[in-house]
Amino acid sequence: MDPAEHILDLHDLVTGTADIKGILDGVTRFASAAVAQAAGEEIDCALTLRQRKRTATVAGSSEKAILLDVIEQNLDQGPCLDALDRGSPVLLADVGTDTNWPQYSRALAEAGCRSALGVPMDLGETSEAVLNFFGPWPGVFTQGVIDAATTFADVAGSTLRLAIRIETVEHTNADLKAAMASRSVIDTAAGIIMAQNRCTHAEAVTILTTASSHRNQKLHDLAAEIVATLNGGTGNPMRFED
Repeated sequence: MDPAEHILDLHDLVTGTADIKGILDGVTRFASAAVAQAAGEEIDCALTLRQRKRTATVAGSSEKAILLDVIEQNLDQGPCLDALDRGSPVLLADVGTDTNWPQYSRALAEAGCRSALGVPMDLGETSEAVLNFFGPWPGVFTQGVIDAATTFADVAGSTLRLAIRIETVEHTNADLKAAMASRSVIDTAAGIIMAQNRCTHAEAVTILTTASSHRNQKLHDLAAEIVATLNGGTGNPMRFED
């Protein structure tokens, strides 16, 4: 599979998947298939994404891959973490002879994994991600296989940057819509207070915020309560001392 095919598959993944977790799962499946093809062996793959002010997101081509990735995070040692720090691939060639990450090597061996490869992805300044490949035998990750994994990571990194930007824009739009809805309710409540107290908009907002403080109630919730009372037609509108 050449880079052009990777680009087409990843493009279809981004356009056809609704959420970032689903995209990450898809990336690991493609990564697993691409590196397995190069290695001639079954290869599991996990992906860890870290975004500013968010908890890390872990995805995988299998439950086993996710488990091994989470173990590495918990132990705070392994080729995946070192690859993030160095910005280049890091190889664990043989869990039986490795001395760099002894605890993690033992965990891999117990899970039936004999080698691993961490490959970082370039996502810019606000995010970072790394692909963690797991091999069934020592020596699976030859230089040719490492090159194939790196090529895939380069292509997938550009696609993932796009997906993150789309997600960020969608979150921003949702936040703006929520803020506008909240502002609309507050303005409506202020209008009701203006009518009841024959005061200015600024005076109505002051009355509203003072009542919110005295009641220890969120401003938006109090405003919504005022609007609901009027809409309910109870004939007993809420009144406040100014």
